[in-house]
Amino acid sequence: MAANDPLNRRAQKILHAVVTEYLHGGDAVGSRTVTRRHDLGLSPATVRNVMADLEEMGLLEQRHSSAGRVPTASGLRFFIDCLLKVRGLSLAEKDDIRQRVTGSSPDEVMQKASRLLSDLTQHAAVIITPDPQHQRLGQIEFVPLRDGKLIAVLVTTDGRIENRLIADEVESHRLERIHNYLNQLLSGMTLDEVRERVIREIGEDKNRYDEAVAAALRLGHAVFVEGGERTADVVVSGQANLLDDALAQDRARELLRTLEDKQTLSRLLDRTRLAEGIKVFLGAETALTALASSSVIAASYGPEDQPIGALAVIGPMRMNYGKVMSVVDVTADAVTQLLAELGT
Repeated sequence: MAANDPLNRRAQKILHAVVTEYLHGGDAVGSRTVTRRHDLGLSPATVRNVMADLEEMGLLEQRHSSAGRVPTASGLRFFIDCLLKVRGLSLAEKDDIRQRVTGSSPDEVMQKASRLLSDLTQHAAVIITPDPQHQRLGQIEFVPLRDGKLIAVLVTTDGRIENRLIADEVESHRLERIHNYLNQLLSGMTLDEVRERVIREIGEDKNRYDEAVAAALRLGHAVFVEGGERTADVVVSGQANLLDDALAQDRARELLRTLEDKQTLSRLLDRTRLAEGIKVFLGAETALTALASSSVIAASYGPEDQPIGALAVIGPMRMNYGKVMSVVDVTADAVTQLLAELGT
């Protein structure tokens, strides 16, 4: 086989056998192990020759001259994309996952899903929570304080409540009309849409001559525009599992520090949120030095036409890809369904 030739059926079977053995045991795999444990109908010499061809193609490597071979990152990528058959979970397993991630609020669902992913895979789990800018405003109310400031109470349609302090003094008798105006104008919009609408209304000349409307828009601008955009939160579970994975101490510490960097994790999983299906990032594909020896299996959740977040499992390159991909897939579906039921 030339290096640029597609793998024939025999080479695929041998590569599948080598990768399977390596993922299961972690040791270099020799030709006799392949022939003994896999019914290929080939001699050890034939298997050895094909393994040498696979090494030339960059799919296997021999780390020691007297040892067998292990898959390279390219070999793992070919295995995952072309050879791996992912076993779907049973109805009972799917029901169990749904029950274990069910919660009374989106935040509770996220926390439970993160812990479940870590428990079932024995690796670290990361979830990017729904983008706050996609939440819809239920209502807003301003509560006056004694020092001339106001607290803006925002309630989203999924029941989340957030308080923001506003340095603005408005007469109490105007607040009811301000509440009614803003809620009629903005209720049901995403926070992104709210921001755009407030800016547009402030630019309308007709709104400059009604003091209550002008005050309402001024307060709306202070809350939604000047207050800045909120970013999605990151929920991480199972960091201790990384210490059990076959990683050097210094690399494990670097990986733990990366898991504390929420912006870095958000950028990584954003690539998943915008893609379809399960995504597997191997080592350098993550574009993160700390993950050079790790794998990330991720999926988005939310409506198919507009996913609102992503979840992932982070573990060593040698992991049970079939099992982890199934668990990630079913958990993403369960989170999607539960958030829809909660109105997210």
